[in-house]
Amino acid sequence: MNTDGRRISLEDGAGGELMDKLIKDEILPLFCCSRGEIPLEHLDDSAVLDELVFTIDSHTVKPIFFRGGNIGTLSICGTINDILALGGEPVAIASALVLPEGYPYENLKRILKGAAAICEATGVPVLTGDTKVVGRDDLDEPVMTTSCVGRRHRLLDGNFELAGGRRDRWLCDRNLNVGDKIIVSGTLGDHGMTILSEREGYGFQGDIRSDVAPLIDVMDAALGTGGVAAAKDPTRGGLANALNEWARKSEVGIVVDEISIPLKPWVVSAGEMLGIDPLSVGNEGKMVLSVHPSKAQKVLEEVRRTDNGRDAEIIGEVVADVKGVVLRTEVGGKRILEPPIGDPVPRIC
Repeated sequence: MNTDGRRISLEDGAGGELMDKLIKDEILPLFCCSRGEIPLEHLDDSAVLDELVFTIDSHTVKPIFFRGGNIGTLSICGTINDILALGGEPVAIASALVLPEGYPYENLKRILKGAAAICEATGVPVLTGDTKVVGRDDLDEPVMTTSCVGRRHRLLDGNFELAGGRRDRWLCDRNLNVGDKIIVSGTLGDHGMTILSEREGYGFQGDIRSDVAPLIDVMDAALGTGGVAAAKDPTRGGLANALNEWARKSEVGIVVDEISIPLKPWVVSAGEMLGIDPLSVGNEGKMVLSVHPSKAQKVLEEVRRTDNGRDAEIIGEVVADVKGVVLRTEVGGKRILEPPIGDPVPRIC
């Protein structure tokens, strides 16, 4: 691919089709080595090497502080959730900060206290890290990078009694089977719409608050019930991107009922006003599950018992007779739920 004269755009890192193309065309050819049980080229939320689950995230959210969290809480939660999504249990975190010269100590302390609170609540410590400071003209706000290592979840093996056509013993994107039910752990679009509201000064009415949360309780409940084939946290690109990745990698279709998708009223109103589909907006405290039909209702009940899964719903199923992702609308029609080019709200994580 000839890239002469091309420059990186915001959409290249926004979690949609353009980022997918950048990774596949420019990054994977240089770094793919096919090492490990779940290697880099599978493009799952984490990788597996010798039973060690490993992931890394850089966070550039703007604004740094928002209702429901800050870059510190976001960094720790997002990295923990990536480990969980593959069927791992997070063990320890490494954290790196790049700070602009002149940044207030008071703000730095708020960031670090937020991160430390999540570590204490989950029992996942920060064991190592790094800090750099650059000139005030080189960076507008702190950048935080977190990496996490984990082990195979103690409850994961029980999920494969109903394995059927599953291709992997981890919760990979390619594991969906026809007949599986799709469950979301709660309302969608909360984080992205909160960031947009605070960044642009929109006065949306309602309980505007990010959903940033570590989803250990949700995954413990789901895996403890069994029948989970795949899990994914729908961050950049939201539910639309997550489901399309699943459909493409598993070579199946997914049909979703619009009326079943949990959305807060203020998120719906904000999306209508701004012309933004909440299903394409990132989340930072939700998990999407593909579950064997015989276990789906029980998984839903158990997830709803958790603090972070009270609003969980079954929203659709995996099918063989469609391609991609189809949304059954409230009025009985159908439309294709396309993967976004990029997240419509940049710098949400």
